[in-house]
Amino acid sequence: MNVREAAAALLGTTSERSPLSEDWPELDVDTAYAIQDEALRQRRARGETLVGLKLGLTSRAKQERMGIDAPLLAWLTDAMVLPAGVPVPQLIHPRAEPELVFVLRDRLTGPGVTAATALAAVDRVYGGIEIIDSRYADYRFTLPDAVADNGSSAYFSVGPVGLPPVALDLSLEAALLEVDGQIVDTATGAAVQGHPAEALALAANALGARGLALEPGWIVLTGGMTDAVPLRRGSRVAAHFSHLGSITLSG
Repeated sequence: MNVREAAAALLGTTSERSPLSEDWPELDVDTAYAIQDEALRQRRARGETLVGLKLGLTSRAKQERMGIDAPLLAWLTDAMVLPAGVPVPQLIHPRAEPELVFVLRDRLTGPGVTAATALAAVDRVYGGIEIIDSRYADYRFTLPDAVADNGSSAYFSVGPVGLPPVALDLSLEAALLEVDGQIVDTATGAAVQGHPAEALALAANALGARGLALEPGWIVLTGGMTDAVPLRRGSRVAAHFSHLGSITLSG
C-alpha cells in the first residue's frame, strides 16, 4: 500500500476496518500526515473546500492513554459542517465532544508563535460539538493510524454565540455535556493544553514546520474538553457553555 492508496481506502471506508498499521507496520507519523494531506487533495478534487483545522488528543489524559506528549492535527472541510437542526448522518460509531472553537482574523505561521500571539490573531470564539467517527474497529489504533484517518474527523457544529477572546477567560470557560437529558461530563478550557490558546499556538508552529500556516477566516477546533461520548441513533447530545450558548444535536 502507498500513500495514495491508503488515503483512498480510508475515504472509501463505510464500515469498520482494521488499522492501517496492521498491514503497514512501518507506518510512521510523517507518512501518516502525507496520507492525510493526500486525502485532503482527493476531497478537494471532489468539490470540498478547506475551511480550517482541528486538534485531537489535546487533553493530558488522552495523550497519556496514547503514549504521546503532543496533540495531532487534522483538516476540516465544508462537507464536515453540520448546520443547526440537521441530524447527524449515519456513521460507523459516532461519538460527540464539546470544543472551544476559534475563527481567525489574521494569518498565523510558526515557528515562534506563543499563546498570546495566537490569541491576538483570533476574531471570535464559539462553543462547538465535534462528531468523531474512527474508521477502525473498536476505536483501536496507533497514533499514525489516527493521523492518517484525519483525526477520526466526521462532522462539527458551531454554536450561535461568538465573542471576542478578550471577553472571556478561556481557561475557565466551562462546558456541560448532556446526553438524553442527563449531564454526563463537564470540563473547562484548561483541559485543552492548559489553555486553548496554547493549542492554537501549537497548531501554528506544527504547520510552520511543514511550510504551512493557519489562514484568515479559518475555523480551528481546539480539542475535546471532555471525553467523547457515543451518539446512538435517536439520542440527543447537547453542550452548554458558560458564556457561549448551547448546541444540541440528534443522532
